[in-house]
Amino acid sequence: MIERHELYLSPEKAVDFEDQPLSITRYVSDVPLNSIRDVIIVKKSIDARQRKVKVRLVVDIYIDESHTVPTSSYHGMSKVDDAKEVLIVGAGPAGYFAALRCLELGLRPIILERGKDVRARRRDLRAIQQFGEVNEHSNYCFGEGGAGTYSDGKLYTRSKKRGKIENILRTLVEHGAPDAILYDAHPHIGSNILPKIITNIRQTILDAGGMVLFEHYVTDLIIKKIGSTKKIIGLQVNQEKEFFANAVILATGHSARDIFKLLHTHQIRIESKPFALGVRIEHPQPLIDQIQYKQKQRGPYLPAASYSLVCQVDGEGVFSFCMCPGGLIVPAATSPGELVVNGMSLSRRDSPYSNSGMVVSVDPSQIDERSVQQMDGYEDSVFIGLNYQAMVERKMFEKGDGTQKAPAQRIVDFCQSKQSSDLPDTSYIPGVYSADMSRLLPNTISKKIQQALPVFGKKMKGYFTNDAQIVGVESRTSSPIRIPRDSASMMHNDVDGLFPCGEGAGFAGGIVSAAMDGENVGIAVSKYLT
Repeated sequence: MIERHELYLSPEKAVDFEDQPLSITRYVSDVPLNSIRDVIIVKKSIDARQRKVKVRLVVDIYIDESHTVPTSSYHGMSKVDDAKEVLIVGAGPAGYFAALRCLELGLRPIILERGKDVRARRRDLRAIQQFGEVNEHSNYCFGEGGAGTYSDGKLYTRSKKRGKIENILRTLVEHGAPDAILYDAHPHIGSNILPKIITNIRQTILDAGGMVLFEHYVTDLIIKKIGSTKKIIGLQVNQEKEFFANAVILATGHSARDIFKLLHTHQIRIESKPFALGVRIEHPQPLIDQIQYKQKQRGPYLPAASYSLVCQVDGEGVFSFCMCPGGLIVPAATSPGELVVNGMSLSRRDSPYSNSGMVVSVDPSQIDERSVQQMDGYEDSVFIGLNYQAMVERKMFEKGDGTQKAPAQRIVDFCQSKQSSDLPDTSYIPGVYSADMSRLLPNTISKKIQQALPVFGKKMKGYFTNDAQIVGVESRTSSPIRIPRDSASMMHNDVDGLFPCGEGAGFAGGIVSAAMDGENVGIAVSKYLT
């Protein structure tokens, strides 16, 4: 028999309980200890509505029966050395989970990743942090594990209809993630732990007969015309090597602008879509703790506090995004001559800073094309959002000194359009300099953020303060381009055998939703090939 119970414990007692679940008898007196076989935590969340913060635990007590630990669907896969091959572009969560699903269904995935393996990427991250050197193929966005690996590893998603979230989380646990991600309300791994997990997933793919090839940058699509039908039969890599297969999964991530251009060159339909653009906002973490926990000091048993904020300004959403408690701001440019920032945190979230994206929804149909500078090769109107995004990134870079040093402004000063005379300390390693961000951001973006910040200050008393600063620009929240696909077959309507996938195709937004989309596309490819 299984009994479910809900407990509200002090943070200290909750930590003790997680270490010793059989202490359940202290809180559930009617269950004799000798009949309890297992106690499993089902859900954990923090209730900070009252002055005394409580931890809510939902637990299952197994009485006179034992808990059987479930496994993911990828546990114990057979080898597929001689199976039909599928080319997968991108070794992020969409690409890797598409590969796992292909292996499970008897297909052999060959993954082509433009960047380096997850450990070799670190050298290029150091180069952009310390010296402002941007490697176009290996950076915070490109490389094994995708953008999420070195930008926090948050696993929370609202995309529950896309697939089985539990299968994604269990796969991560089987490859080294902590068990807590299975029950935390807002699961998180941390950029110090994720590399090992990604390496282990790669090894699972290799052990089952798949291939993972790094520094393999797709430079052309090999398209065959059969009457009026286009069929993709392979890919050109590094402008010389060719790979052939009966199906191609595009899981390139939200920043692969060259892939969008390549599709457009081949007259394969892409679509402009809404995205978001704004800034990173950085507070001292103790201030956010005080606001959220209503305590002068957080104490040793509570995690760094987070927040989620949203409001409407002139019919457009202004919202926090990718909130990193106890985190760092990092440079996320993918090409020289641009400046982009993002957030990350390590597993302990013990940085003295808190940061979050603070962004505005951008509808491409409302962008004035006359005001947008076009990039070479991106002249078509379908690229209006992408060019708008790139224009702001270039403007941020050109304002600086040629490095990845970023413009910043205290937030009250920003709302008053007053350049800050000095700036608070920051977690951003390349450094910040004082600038009037209202002049660097598009007017529609800066005005909406200026109106939203005082509103957020009313929702979180103490949030709207000159002890916090904005750093620009946060522009890679999602792709401004969608690669369309048929909802049933998940294949591109114009090209037989081409399967757009994940965040870069416009069908996901984060690690878990991208992984679930990868699984679904893997199933669709299997149906197509069998």
